[in-house]
Parts: sequence; C-alpha cells; structure tokens
Amino acid sequence: MNIVIRNGRLVDPKAALDAPLNLYLAEGRVAGIGRVPEGFVAEREIDAAGLVVAPGLIDLSARPVRLESELTAAVAGGVTTLVCPPDLDPILDEPELIERLRRESADLALARLLPLGALTQGLAGERLSEMAGLKRAGAIAFSQGKRPILDTQALLRAFEYAATFGFSVWLQPQDYYLSRSGFAHDGEVSARLGLAGIPVSAETVAIATTLTLAADTRVRLHLRRLSSAAGIAMVKKAQDEGVAVTCDVGIHHLLLSEADIGFFDAQARFDPPLRSLADQEKLGEGVALGVAALCSDHTPLDQDHKLKAFGEASPGATGLELLLPLTLEWARRAGRSHLEALAPLTAHPAAILGRDDLGHLGVGAAADVILFDPEARWEVKASTLKSFGKNSPFLNQTLAGQIQMTLIGGRIVHAENECQELQG
Repeated sequence: MNIVIRNGRLVDPKAALDAPLNLYLAEGRVAGIGRVPEGFVAEREIDAAGLVVAPGLIDLSARPVRLESELTAAVAGGVTTLVCPPDLDPILDEPELIERLRRESADLALARLLPLGALTQGLAGERLSEMAGLKRAGAIAFSQGKRPILDTQALLRAFEYAATFGFSVWLQPQDYYLSRSGFAHDGEVSARLGLAGIPVSAETVAIATTLTLAADTRVRLHLRRLSSAAGIAMVKKAQDEGVAVTCDVGIHHLLLSEADIGFFDAQARFDPPLRSLADQEKLGEGVALGVAALCSDHTPLDQDHKLKAFGEASPGATGLELLLPLTLEWARRAGRSHLEALAPLTAHPAAILGRDDLGHLGVGAAADVILFDPEARWEVKASTLKSFGKNSPFLNQTLAGQIQMTLIGGRIVHAENECQELQG
C-alpha cells in the first residue's frame, strides 16, 4: 500500500534530519522524503500534525516471556525490532527452537524478533553449541544470556570459533564469583540497608577478560547492559584502540541510582544493580557519545516475583512500553535534543546489528515508522500496560511521550487513536 504521512516533524538521527517534511511509503519501503516520488499515488494519507515521525525503535535486550503479549507491548511502545536472549524456556540451543520462535513471532505479524542463539550447549558454559546450525536457523549472534562461562579457556575457544566464521558474541560482563552473593550496588546505600553488595569490579574484571580475549581472537563482541562509569570508559578505550566491541546500557540505569532502592523497594532491584549517581552520569555521557546504545532490558515478571524481600525478589522491570518516554525524560534532564535521544534507539543499534535497512528513514529503508507526541503525558498504570509484566519502579508515575502509531514494513500494527487520517 502507498502511504503518505503528512504534516509531521521528521526526525532521523542517521541523516541528522529534524524538519517538517512529508514521508512517502511504498511496497514496505521508504519511497521518498519531502518530495512526492515519481508516479506515486497515495492510497492512504495520515495526518501527523503535532507529532514526531521517526524510525521504529530497535531494542537490543527484551525477554518475550509470553510472545503475543510482549510483541503487542513492543509495538505499543514503538519498538519495531527486538533482540531476545537465549536463556528462555526452552533454552535456544537447537536450530528447531530458533525456527519455531521465529515462525511463531512472524505469524503474529507484530514486531520483528531477532533471537540470540546459545553460545554453549544448555548454556552450561562448557561445550560449544552448534553455532553454524543455529545461525542458519536465524540466530543473529550468540550469547549466554545471564549464564556465566566460568572456564576462561572455554570462553577463548568460543571466541576463536565465532571469529573463524564471522559470528558475533554478546555477553553480559559480570564476574560470577564477585557478584553471586550480592543484591545491590556495593556502596553507601547497601551498607546502610545491610544488603550484600555487588562491586563495580564484578563488571570491570569481566570486561577486562572479554576485551583481552576479543583483541586476541578478533571476534566481534557486544557487551550487554553496562552499569558503571569504569565499564563504559574501558569499552571506549578499546573502541579507540580498534577492538571490535560495542555495548548497550539499560534505560533504567540512566534515570535511577542506588538511592532509588529506598527502603528495600523490590521494584528497583536490577541485574546489574542500579549504581551511583556518578555512574549514572557517565553512562549517559557514553550513550550520548555513541559509545553505547540503549535498550529496555525488558524483563516481565508476575507479581509474586516482586512481592518478596529485596534479596529474594527477582531482578528486572518491564520496559518495552516505557523505553521511549524514559529516553525522552533522560534527554530532557541532560539537555539533549530529539536527535540525540533517538540515535541510541535507532541508528546506533541498527549499526550494531549490521542492518542497513533498519533504524533510519532514508529512501529504500524498511518502512518501520513511529508517530509520537513528545509532550503527551500519561500515567503508568498496571491496568493499561499491555505486557504480561506489570513490574516497574515507574508505576503510578506520569511520563511524557506517547506513541500514536507504529508501522512495520508499511503496515499499521498499532494505532492509539488511528491518528487523524485525511482519507481512508
């Protein structure tokens, strides 16, 4: 279908474009910007007056615990592509499981789902998985999810094999022995509350190990959900030295700190933990500089997992529907523009994925488009969240920034109010 989106403010970070322009879509692709493409006849017109028109968001870390509800939540939040880890149930360590997940997500015709395959069999950290078969089945890269590889030689062998075939490896940098007994950042708050702490060194020791092996093997490495100023500095230094490493940061770590634990608020328990205000500031600077992309770290949990003592509660928060407004809030606090806010959710993650067709609105790009009102204020209520998980430290708070429409491949997959169409 040929669609024209009129009267919107087009924001495309990859093109450094922020201007009132019409957008033309045809055959699932961007056909033109500003000027009507030759021979183009609109079959549908959408009025985006007062709205920002931007590329669909790309989320590098989201858990689709219940596939339909989470993909519905994704498009409601403007997320058109999401990457899921392999430590699901069942673990994604067999080609048939990858194929089934991709088929089921495709049948729902909602957000694009890109699975990470298991780096080791059963994520046990010992024997390598059948990476080639998983890749053919649709795995975009290989990961341990939250499971560690304790044997450094096994990690080296995994890097060597992946590098040989050009596969990417995605790891959460957290030393098992330094973090296994902790619940919160090892700082003033955990000391005051009597909580076992997880030191920043749990992250930096793991980063140092993986960067050393990555430099030796030349594997393409992506470090997931960094939480510290020291960690982001290590990655930037490695990037400057030519190591093929990228990283991401969970959006909650740009807005919350160890102080938000309050009096043992389990909604503020994360993995990795919320760290100091100084860490929060440096993470934000790293994101703004393009060192790291942003992700929702979407971890939907039922109520029972949070209605426990802090140390017994499961870490994580729902994030797909909050990713955009939380990122806009970070940008407002930091004095960043909409271009700067959207870049780590569009162009930067697309580059990490190696997808030239995603994350921008250039002619020929996939027609993954969101329309949102950056000033619309809405209250985060459990009853209105579409995700299975209602767990969030932002429950009952008011946020600014609301998706009005999401298109994937030129199809409207979510419409808050159908916007105001000029003609059907």
